[in-house]
This record gives sequence, structure tokens and C-alpha cells, in this order.
Amino acid sequence: MDQNRPVQIIGFMLVHDFSMIAFTAAIEPLRLANRVSGATLYQWRLYSANGLDAEASNGVKVSVEQSFAQARDMDAVVVCAGVDVQTIDHRALVAALRRLTKFGASAGAVCTGAYVLAKAGLLDGYRSTIHWENRPGMQADFPELEIGEDLFEIDRDRFTCAGGVAAADMMLSLIKRDHGQATAEAVTDQLIHHRVREASERQRIDLRTRLGVAHPKLLRVVTLMEQSIERPLTMGQFAESVALSNRQLERLFWKHLGYPPSKHYLKIRLEHACQLLRQTAMPILSVAMASGFNSASYFSQSYIDYFGHSPSAERKLAVVG
Repeated sequence: MDQNRPVQIIGFMLVHDFSMIAFTAAIEPLRLANRVSGATLYQWRLYSANGLDAEASNGVKVSVEQSFAQARDMDAVVVCAGVDVQTIDHRALVAALRRLTKFGASAGAVCTGAYVLAKAGLLDGYRSTIHWENRPGMQADFPELEIGEDLFEIDRDRFTCAGGVAAADMMLSLIKRDHGQATAEAVTDQLIHHRVREASERQRIDLRTRLGVAHPKLLRVVTLMEQSIERPLTMGQFAESVALSNRQLERLFWKHLGYPPSKHYLKIRLEHACQLLRQTAMPILSVAMASGFNSASYFSQSYIDYFGHSPSAERKLAVVG
């Protein structure tokens, strides 16, 4: 570790309804890096849209120093966001981010903060990631961006993560890059984190655990279903992919999940549509097509049957929420 390296000043931009766990997981490794090294390696400042207390999605309020517009002179800026990030007016934050990066600050994000970086044009030409639940919406709004499914991405002077405790893994990797493995490992021990997860590790728990099923052919079919949303495959194609007949595939799903494969596939596509309705401004017909429905009426009726309300009502709920 270079003891002569100057203190790094990091600004945390707290968007209304930000994720408290992601924010805490990002800032605590910095505090502990100072502690284990016996030196001030990092300093941080907190900002909100209006300079008043920022409220997290759990209702806890955090005191800040200044507003986004007043943020100056920092080495890195980290956007902390959370639920319904796409419904918030980010103009003041976007202006601040562009100004800060113009003067040399690196830019990062935890949880859905990557969406704000994308709106500011700061992810163009960079790899990035976001919470798995928000990835379809962000990809729809910014189709030109390379948005992965990893826990976190560190690409030159941009760093993004999926949120939750993945923020800690990202910050530990940055600490390792800045101050060496020994410092990062000492912080990991303090966090009782056991190990720093690799960026490429999956965000979600594996499919076997999610479904409570271990049958390899069923897991292969469900994986293929999740990869074939916009252009649906037939049940015959799914059966053929695992060398089963249609009847054998049907029996397999009934035995392990208690319903037919067509119902599971419909569930996957409808939940994908729900995310797009809540996270984007895509027309409902476009959402239907992006979820594999060629008929607007069939999409609407299927949505009502599954969720208990129409796609248009879903969008209204998202706006109200």
C-alpha cells in the first residue's frame, strides 16, 4: 500500500427512496479501511436533491451536507438509488454528475443508481450492471448500453453494482485496487464477510434453489424459458431440447412443480411484462410484444388472470407508488 497516496474524497448522492442496505454496504468498507490501515484513506460527503435529510426506502432519514447542485471537488461520486428510480426527476443530479465527471471524478452507483448514470450519458461505452429486477427496464430504456448480470462491474472510471450486499463486494474490490490485498482482506474480516465475491458471480440464487427442484432436464427447460421471452418457443421445442416427448415434459412439470410447463412459461413472461410496465414508459403494446405476446387482448386477459388487474392499471399503480 502506498502510504503517500492522497486521501480520496467520495461523494454519495442519495436519491429519494434509496436502498439503505446498499448505501451502508458501500460506505462501511471505507470507514473500516481507514480503521485497519491506521490512516485516513477515504473521506465521504453526503448530498441530496435539496440539501435536506434524504429518506431511504425503509423510511430512515439520513443527514446530508449539501444539495446535488452544491457538490464540488471530489475524486469519485456514487449514486445511491432504490425503488421506482425511473419515476424521479433527476435533472439536478444529472447536471451535477456531468459537472463532477468533467472535472475528473470517477462515477459509480449502487442498486438502481446505474439508471441515473445512464440518463446522464455516463455509461456510454462502458460495461455496467444493475439489480436483476431492474435490468429489463434499463435495457429497454437504454438499448445501446452493455448491461450485464454480474454482481458488480468496474470498468475504468465507472463502477456499478446490483445493490444489496453486492455493494460491499464492489467497494472491497476498489479498496484492493487502491490499497492492496492486505487492506481489503482486513476490511473483509472486520465485516465478517469471509471472502470478496468475484464480479462475475450471479446476482440471484440459483434456479435449483429458487424452484426447490434438482431435476436437470426441468432446470434446463426453465433456463431456456427465461432466455426466450421476446421470441417464445413452443412446448415441442422445449421438449426436444432435453430429448423428451411433449407428454414426458408435461409429466415432469406436473410431478415437480404441480402445474404444466405452459403455465410456468406464461408466468415468466407476465412477470417480465410487469417489470417493463413499472420501470419504463414503453407503450403497453410494445411491452406485450417484448414479453412474447402478439395479441394485445390475449396479453391483457392473461395479465388480469395472473395479477388481478390490467396492464394499464399496473402502470397507474407504478406512477402512484
